[in-house]
Amino acid sequence: MNAVVLAVAIMLTLSVLRVNVVLALFLGAIGGGLVGGLDFHTTLAAFTKGLEGGAGIAISYGMLGAFAMAISVSGIPQCLADQIINKVANTKNSARIRLSIIGSLLLMAFASQNLVPVHIAFIPILIPPLLGVFSSLQLDRRIVASTLSFGLIATYLLVPIGFGNIYLTQILAGNLNNNGLNIDPDLMPVAMAMPVAGMFVGLLIAIFWSYRKPRNYRIEETKVAGFRETKVITPKTVTVSLTAIVAVLAVQLITDSMAMGAATGFVIMIIGGVVHWRESDDVFAQGIQLMAMCGFIMISASGFAEVLRETGDIPALVEAVEQLVFGSQALAALLMLIVGLLITMGIGSSFSTIPILATLYVPLAMTLGFSPLAIAVLVGTAGALGDAGSPASDSTIGPTAGLNVDGQHDHIRDTVIPTFIHYNIPMIIFGWAAAMIL
Repeated sequence: MNAVVLAVAIMLTLSVLRVNVVLALFLGAIGGGLVGGLDFHTTLAAFTKGLEGGAGIAISYGMLGAFAMAISVSGIPQCLADQIINKVANTKNSARIRLSIIGSLLLMAFASQNLVPVHIAFIPILIPPLLGVFSSLQLDRRIVASTLSFGLIATYLLVPIGFGNIYLTQILAGNLNNNGLNIDPDLMPVAMAMPVAGMFVGLLIAIFWSYRKPRNYRIEETKVAGFRETKVITPKTVTVSLTAIVAVLAVQLITDSMAMGAATGFVIMIIGGVVHWRESDDVFAQGIQLMAMCGFIMISASGFAEVLRETGDIPALVEAVEQLVFGSQALAALLMLIVGLLITMGIGSSFSTIPILATLYVPLAMTLGFSPLAIAVLVGTAGALGDAGSPASDSTIGPTAGLNVDGQHDHIRDTVIPTFIHYNIPMIIFGWAAAMIL
């Protein structure tokens, strides 16, 4: 059996059986390495080597957590939550308020990828105060998880600003051109438009069909982690916070470093007096703790990915696809998307998957006669597939981190499986259709 397929199968099976994701990744990597021809010590060495590659991601997440915690200390997230709670209390039309909440969360997820580039760090800050509202409305939290996941992924797939600029321009277009394809980076949003439309269809199905029925939860008072008391929002607080947010985006774009941008924003919050310098160490530590589990999972996923690379079975999997297609573009496109799904489900990051897939897919697709835009669709969609639905993806870890504060939201059953069904299946269909049309 191919090592990639086996490793992903072990990881997913253990995760569904409620084994911790980090342990599932480790055991999956060991199983894949041994089947892929590596001995036990070589597999461990490869896993350890891969951990180094995840250190930068973990530092970035920690810094983003610290900046998000600084924003929470300002009182702005609590103020937003209070406004939503008051609106719910004064509104008798529960269906309307449910849609308003979903729309607001979607906009926040969009903004977290560019306007306020804190990525998933806003979720553990903003969502816990709203859990009581969700419970009183009997809002199925799988809708919230699906909404947040859509906002996180669809934004970077379609909007070339912030994280979208990194994915579309630097990673996707850069790797396509580096592997012999001459294509304008400005065409990347065009290439990804149909796959994102497929995700949108999945979101509508999740909201209006799959999880539309009321679901009962215990109603508990849940506050933002580390938030001390309700604060009065002053013009100075708003001005300093907005300045910090702009600085985070600007520094991130200039330095291409999320960590540097978040650190800059945190310093501005201290200088502006929103975070008192005597409390800065405590706030910073709470922010690191906020994102610690997310960072640790991403580090483990890097080790898992390194073992898969070391086995050499990723190219073998693509070669098997080439032998099966018999020159058929339709069959080749479908199999390339499915293989991309398997690889990304294991690695947990579309950003890390694109360099692997571009090296393998571009020559194969050019040989089969796909147009440059169709190749961009195949590589971009194959890389994004699995970002939703992977237990090790930040797009699933983030929603669970906010929704499971009271222990009533299961990572696998309430986040991973719903996002897998509603996003990966439509993306395969719409991505395949786009590759055939373009």
